[in-house]
Amino acid sequence: MSAPSHFDRQGAGQSAANAALDPEQLEVAPGTARQTVEGWVPELATDADLRSALEEAFEYRGDVTITRKDGAKIEGYIFDRSTGNSLATSFVRVLAKDSNNRLRISYAEIAALAFTGRDSAAGKSYEAWVKKYWAKKATGEGEASIQPDALD
Repeated sequence: MSAPSHFDRQGAGQSAANAALDPEQLEVAPGTARQTVEGWVPELATDADLRSALEEAFEYRGDVTITRKDGAKIEGYIFDRSTGNSLATSFVRVLAKDSNNRLRISYAEIAALAFTGRDSAAGKSYEAWVKKYWAKKATGEGEASIQPDALD
């Protein structure tokens, strides 16, 4: 007497449950919608508002304008942040737009924040790239390359 094979355990062919798991027929789950913050000027009424807005600014792929409490405005890209227990011990690091200066600004010094720069990667999702690639390939227009498009 021999043990049943995998085929025998599954029945004489694919079961209805296994047929439903055909990868070509599976529904693709939608991605998450990304909220655009380009042009947004958040209200910084509380410490939590400031912390939340600076987290968004860190995730943002464009320049922001920080207005310090002394009135100075700094425009640039937030490339790093360090959060502490208080605003005085929390910092953002900004690559200034018109220079190579890397500035360290305390959260406690920030009076206002504005998302003033263009989000250089907006609308450049992988799905958009694949759609454009297959459209070029189908029409023979231009060179359908697997190289990424320029961000500018």
